[in-house]
Amino acid sequence: MNTARLAALGLTNSTLWVGEHFPDLASSIRQASAAFLLFPGPEAQAPLPLEALAAGDAPLLIVPDGTWRKARKLVQLNPVLADLPRLMLADGVPSRYRVRKAAEPNAVSTIEAIVRTLTWLEPGQDFEPLLRPFDALIEQQIAAMGAEVYARHHGG
Repeated sequence: MNTARLAALGLTNSTLWVGEHFPDLASSIRQASAAFLLFPGPEAQAPLPLEALAAGDAPLLIVPDGTWRKARKLVQLNPVLADLPRLMLADGVPSRYRVRKAAEPNAVSTIEAIVRTLTWLEPGQDFEPLLRPFDALIEQQIAAMGAEVYARHHGG
């Protein structure tokens, strides 16, 4: 669904890079006070290591988007990401994305991961409105497939 695009449209301090190879990525990482890769893995930390951030600094949060297979490929194709501390969600809240089944029980869409992470980083801000277009797209998908097909394939 390309939910990273939805996040980029709703966040003023974000940049959406499209492609597989990002030659400017290393420069962007060097310019940041702190940079993290929001992507699960054995070395990922949860909750987020806020003690690694200086007071008042906003970290660079890099979030690969795509299917799990595609996102893993993006991480592998950009070795500069391997040096970044990895973050993952640990809230156990199920995904709102009711029309897709994920291999991992706590897998969420990119926009959900972004909203949850930003909510944790900036508890005084309300990032929930970013999910409204996502929820509308899900409802449109369910309507397009019909209630009977949705119930048969997704138990809804």
